[in-house]
Formats: sequence, structure tokens, C-alpha cells
Amino acid sequence: MKRERAYVEGRRHQVLEMLQRNPQVRVDELAKRLGVSVVTLRRDLQFLEEKKQIRRFYGGASVSKDADGYMDDVAVYRDLIARYAATLVEDGDTIFINTSRNALNMVKYITSRHVTVITNNGKAISQERAAGVDIILTGGEVRHPKEALVGDFAIRNLQNVYAKKAFVGCSGVSAKAGVTTEIANEVNVNELMIEHATQEVYLLADHTKIGHNSSFTSCGIEMVKNLITDETAPEEELELMRMQGVNVYQVRRSDY
Repeated sequence: MKRERAYVEGRRHQVLEMLQRNPQVRVDELAKRLGVSVVTLRRDLQFLEEKKQIRRFYGGASVSKDADGYMDDVAVYRDLIARYAATLVEDGDTIFINTSRNALNMVKYITSRHVTVITNNGKAISQERAAGVDIILTGGEVRHPKEALVGDFAIRNLQNVYAKKAFVGCSGVSAKAGVTTEIANEVNVNELMIEHATQEVYLLADHTKIGHNSSFTSCGIEMVKNLITDETAPEEELELMRMQGVNVYQVRRSDY
């Protein structure tokens, strides 16, 4: 029951995030991206509307001004995850970061010197960072609204590139389905970054992503040896991951 509640809560957070990124997205498209029925999605929208988080209209919905309060806890945990991930970067490291907003956020907290970040996140161009951190973009076809760099060009550029560590975000992760994403075009890039990390792969996923399965699998859980999440992640799912050899670190709000 606890695991089911966490799954539903995570899905509703994702609904809010999708609506914030694309206010014009339709109900049927939201349901397809989340892998649920339209009926289930409409129940989620009804719940969020009753909580004054969204406003519904024919065929879709938009985020209300009150939604910021609902997202505060998630935002705090994501920031804590980014801060902790940044402490794992050492002087001279070359690291991969995928299109994850949370993973990119860690860049501004990196204090190590002579660090090279290789990423397919086009938003890295304007990301705040220290003087000792250099950014290399993979290149590729730009996909909005995430400004993800994907396609054959990005793949070719990554095929002969290796990094010490990979810091990867996701749409969902579970012991059964592994690391999943909503965007099919990002799968191949994610796979290469994970496979070409010579030392460690770190998955950054707040509690809304734990136990949630999205549409496309980037890799099985056996490829991820380190998970950075938060204290409210469902313990049952975390224990299943630990049984698969995943090291789990949970940030706590008291650390903020």
C-alpha cells in the first residue's frame, strides 16, 4: 500500500512537471507519456484540480499559481541531490551528464578544479559554473523543450569518448525495469554515457522517480551501482535495488 501511494504521488508530480514544461499538452498525450490509461490520468488531474494545483479545460490542463508550494519539497530534495553529486567530482575528472535538469544543476556546485563536463543538454551553455569547469556539448539534433541533443550526430561524437564518471537523471527507475525515460531519442545517448563511464555511474532520482517505470529503458538496474535519492523514497523499492547490488545514498532535508 505504501509503495502504491508513493507511485501515485510520483506520477502526479510528473504530471505537474510536464504541464509546467508544456502547458498545451493534451490529456491523451500525457497518458501516453506516463504509460497509464486516459481514465487514470483524468483521476490524477481531478485530484490536482481539487488541490488547486491545476486548472482543467477541454482536452487538457494548465498549472495554477498555487502549484509552487506543492513542488517545494521535491525542489529541495532535488537541490540536495545535486549538491551531494557535486561532492563526488574530483580534481581532473571528466564526467558525463545527460539531459536531466537535476544532473545539470549539480554543475554549479562543483568546486573541484580542471573538470570537464561532456553533456547532450543544450541548456549547459548558460549553466552557472566555476572557472575550473569546462563544458563540451555532444552536438546533435536539438529537441525542445528540454533542448536535448540527440540523433546520429550525437551518437557518433560519443562513440570514441570515455569519462571517469557518469551522472544520469531519469524519468523513472525500478529494480524490475531499470532506468527509464519518456523520450525514445535519448535512450541511445544515455546507454553510451553509462557504458563509457570507466569508473562509476551515479543515478540521480528523487522519490517521485523511485518505483516508477516510464516508456523506454536506458539500461537495466545492474548497470547502475550508485543511486542518489532522498529520505522519502519508498523503502521497499530501494531494498529491491540493494539486493541487485545498488549502493543507495539518501539525502535528508535536515542537511539543507
